[in-house]
Amino acid sequence: MPDTKRGREKQARDAENRQRERELQQARDRADEAEPPGDDRDEANEVPREEDEGPDSSRECHRRGCTEPAAFLVLERYQEETGHGAVEAEAVLCRTHTAEESPTNLDGAYPEYVFRVEPVPGTADTNAS
Repeated sequence: MPDTKRGREKQARDAENRQRERELQQARDRADEAEPPGDDRDEANEVPREEDEGPDSSRECHRRGCTEPAAFLVLERYQEETGHGAVEAEAVLCRTHTAEESPTNLDGAYPEYVFRVEPVPGTADTNAS
């Protein structure tokens, strides 16, 4: 296809359609996840630390319908679709759902891209021998 205005506009429309399809598919994939619990972290989206949580605080798995205690914090930092900043997605998950987790925004990877799984502070490993 020659490099014409019409061809460039078609390529742009096709790219937008593919992006919408990807977003729709991701939304369908996330449909079984629960909304993250509201908390009082500041705007910097800091990872909650042990000192931020009271000794009686217990967190449940982020996935909808799962009442298992959260064992891991999963963090993914990726470039916003517009390219104007980073986005951080966090979820606290039980051991089973953490094993199913993988990076989902690799198309938004950039030099400071992060995919990290950390144990939730204060959780004991009940499977240890």
